[in-house]
Amino acid sequence: MGIGTALTLAAVAPAQASAAGPTSTSTTPTATAPTTTPVAPAPATGRATLYLPDAFFVHRQPVTVPRRSFHLVGIVRPYVPGQRVVVRTYLGHRLIKSDELRLRLSRNRRYGQFTERVSSPGVGRIAVSVVHAATPQLKRFASERRLTALDEHVGFGSTGRFVDLIQQRLATLHFYVPQTGVYDQGTGLALDAYHRLLHWGTSQSLDGRTISFLLDGLGAFKVRFPRHGRHAEGNLSVQVLALVDGSQVYRLYPISSGKPSTPTILGDFQVYSKVPGYLPDGMYYSNFFFRGFAIHGYDPAPDYPASHGCMRLPIVDATSVYGWLAIGDWVDVYY
Repeated sequence: MGIGTALTLAAVAPAQASAAGPTSTSTTPTATAPTTTPVAPAPATGRATLYLPDAFFVHRQPVTVPRRSFHLVGIVRPYVPGQRVVVRTYLGHRLIKSDELRLRLSRNRRYGQFTERVSSPGVGRIAVSVVHAATPQLKRFASERRLTALDEHVGFGSTGRFVDLIQQRLATLHFYVPQTGVYDQGTGLALDAYHRLLHWGTSQSLDGRTISFLLDGLGAFKVRFPRHGRHAEGNLSVQVLALVDGSQVYRLYPISSGKPSTPTILGDFQVYSKVPGYLPDGMYYSNFFFRGFAIHGYDPAPDYPASHGCMRLPIVDATSVYGWLAIGDWVDVYY
């Protein structure tokens, strides 16, 4: 082999080896990151607490009367935006109202809330149910509140929760009424005083207007002499006696003041003598405040001025007033 041939072969061999590439090196494919799908959070567990802010409670049981509106307020925890509840109201087994309500965030931003206004068309058991259907954000929950619409048709001798309610409302307005649960003489006298205070005349009956005013808390005695501390005020224009401590009314009673020929003295006086039991002329548990003028029980104590100048109380009310007034207490008498 000549020198030229050898050089040519040497040049060709490296070129062929380079074109073929290295024979001892393997190629590894590039790894790809796996794709993940976001997991939605689990729905929250909610609960509702129901309140009846303007219902009445008798023996701790909520009550109302037909055709009187009351509100159901629901508090839902936790608050989740965009949620709704269905509120259904039943009288017995009859559906009387159904609403879908959106939950609102409370002012303190701590819970959700809703309000439903309801009135019952009749007497009976009322059930208000609240249901939230499950959503991706909040699980299903349900709650219920019950109350009773009471029969308002009562009269002397009646008993039951409506009579209890009326006696409760009279006592709340400070009328003296033994809470016996019976529409009795004490209830009638308290109603009489209530009608007098409202300038509705004299009556011991219970009509729709009286019921409405009592349940609304209307009919307050206006104290004129708060500076007299613990005292009695006889308002002869309405024939009502008030026992008062400062500006706070304690109790109210119907009275019969002096008839036109023997009028009750007007002015500011103080109790100077107290005589328990009966006096010979029929005065019962007497509180004397000026000469022979006194606050005392007497039979009769009619619903008009009929006394000889005293402020007569019904016999059943006399001991209550006697036990409260003390020697030195003021007695203010005015029209």
